[in-house]
Amino acid sequence: MSTELIKQNPFQSMIDRFNIAADILRLDESIRQKLQRPEKQIVVNFSITLDNGSEKNFEGYRVIHNTALGPSKGGIRYDTAVNLDEVKALAAWMTWKSAVTGIPFGGAKGGIICDPRTLSKSELEKITRAYTKALSDVFGPDKDVPAPDMGTGPDEMGWLMDEFSIVHGKTIHAVVTGKHLHSGGSLGRVEATGRGVSIITLLALEKLKLRPARSSVAIQGFGNVGLHSALFLFEKGLKVVAVSDVSEAFYNPEGLNIPELILYYNLNNKSIKGYPNSVAIKHEDLLLLDVDVLIPAAKEDVITQKNAHDIRAKIIVEGANGPVSSDADKILHDNNVLVVPDILANAGGVTVSYFEWLQNSLLESWRIHQINTRLEDILEKGFETVFRIASKHNVTPRIAAYIIALKKVADTQSVKEVALDTPKFKQN
Repeated sequence: MSTELIKQNPFQSMIDRFNIAADILRLDESIRQKLQRPEKQIVVNFSITLDNGSEKNFEGYRVIHNTALGPSKGGIRYDTAVNLDEVKALAAWMTWKSAVTGIPFGGAKGGIICDPRTLSKSELEKITRAYTKALSDVFGPDKDVPAPDMGTGPDEMGWLMDEFSIVHGKTIHAVVTGKHLHSGGSLGRVEATGRGVSIITLLALEKLKLRPARSSVAIQGFGNVGLHSALFLFEKGLKVVAVSDVSEAFYNPEGLNIPELILYYNLNNKSIKGYPNSVAIKHEDLLLLDVDVLIPAAKEDVITQKNAHDIRAKIIVEGANGPVSSDADKILHDNNVLVVPDILANAGGVTVSYFEWLQNSLLESWRIHQINTRLEDILEKGFETVFRIASKHNVTPRIAAYIIALKKVADTQSVKEVALDTPKFKQN
């Protein structure tokens, strides 16, 4: 994939779908333009001393898309491909994701251009603390709440919380989610996105009257989301016939033993490379397998107009953000492929992040059963609403999800603007 495509497609795909939903809602032009554009785009530059004693400069971003529904919420990526257009798209998706599921958050996203695989733990800590210090006036439990994303995890979130607390002179757990349990993290957060994808997959199978025990699934990506999606679906009786990570893709028509594969992955330096009891296939061929469910859980724009005609899955559940580009939407719809959009399908992460933020704010700690039950309730409600709106407007579930999200955010935004325009809010 070219750098140009990475830079242009995710944000353009978001805008394409946004405009279709906005036309259906007949959104006022001024509110339409406001919701397309981020409230804030912040670029920070900072330097750290590397372990070898040399100084190195880094560039980081934080985009706050919208805060109409509540504090902005979104992950921080550490990756060499991080760029402003990608971060803008991801921030907007977070806004729509929270709105679809009824979570009282807005949307944000951040990133630092770096390769975490080449940096030591102490260097990653310095980068995280420098980035946090540069954005200490932006972050806050009631302003903007970061979370982990590609290249980051509980360690980085713990350092962020600690540095933010140092700057503000007191411990503030609720400034960030995705922390270690000992730092105020929540039970169920690590597996939340994968659990959510599996919940949505089962609901989609039920929608098409397909029995889990007779259904097959292929999963692109075996990181946090793909691994947990595979495990939960395996436990529900689905036949997981193919998985992949950056190193290799494997296929076994009889089904893979997912617990065994996870053990192999953990013992093999977090890689599935060389796994026996399966056949290695090309990465791109995994997407084209004849399966009931395809879960792209790796990266943006892996299904485009170039390969959409060759997709044979009955259902696509978007585990990653933006894995299907907008130019593939009509092709998949015309071929009767049910696509459950990312802003619903992978919303388990932001939902349990909300639970963590709530527990920190209330000084509470919830049991895992309570968390999982609430997560399932929220996602089931979101799924039912999306399909009801899709039927009402005769549109795809993706456009229905955008209609729900845009209406909720636009209505709230309008009410706030009317309130701010009244005399008691105006400056004398």
